[in-house]
Amino acid sequence: MFSTKKSMSNLFKILFIIGFAYFFWLMLKITLEYIPFDPNVSFLMIKQTEVAERPEYLYFFFTHVYTSIFVLLSGFLAILRKDFILKNFHRNIGKLYIFLILFFAAPSGIYMGIFANGGVFSKISFVILGCLWWFCTFKAYRFARQKKFKEHQQWMWRSFALTVSAITLRMWKVFIVYLFHPNPMDVYQIIAWLGWVPNILIIEYLISKKHI
Repeated sequence: MFSTKKSMSNLFKILFIIGFAYFFWLMLKITLEYIPFDPNVSFLMIKQTEVAERPEYLYFFFTHVYTSIFVLLSGFLAILRKDFILKNFHRNIGKLYIFLILFFAAPSGIYMGIFANGGVFSKISFVILGCLWWFCTFKAYRFARQKKFKEHQQWMWRSFALTVSAITLRMWKVFIVYLFHPNPMDVYQIIAWLGWVPNILIIEYLISKKHI
């Protein structure tokens, strides 16, 4: 019985790694669209008002795009913990993850949220997401400093659940557009919330059941 349970756990971890690797590759391809620095490609094509009227917008945008891909990878490596990686590597990659979010990815995301597509409803969601992302990551950092590693782990999971909203948001977008063909601005209003709210609810459930 114990062996079967352990085998299922290992299978889940392997599938999780494979799934993340696939979606990380898709996110990397999106990031590479913005290299070299170009204000007239992909998503920025529908943000030309901000690009033209707010010179700082591009700095925040590229800061968010370029750091978030490293946040995704470092966060994933950090939560693997001692099962797959060495303790010192886990500590250092976790520090990188926390540093990038607190000083670059979350602040730039909050700024971009103020100008999100989809009207006020979307803007509120993305700003809340950015603030929660920063807060959860900061709590994880504080608990690590206090050597309260169980609490640190739980807050890191909350932070990472918000980190992967970059992936789940796009998954929901494909799903909704394919099935319902809504107005583009309606899509933004929906996925702005679906991208992260289910993620954090799932993590809270798993924490409450002591599965993580």
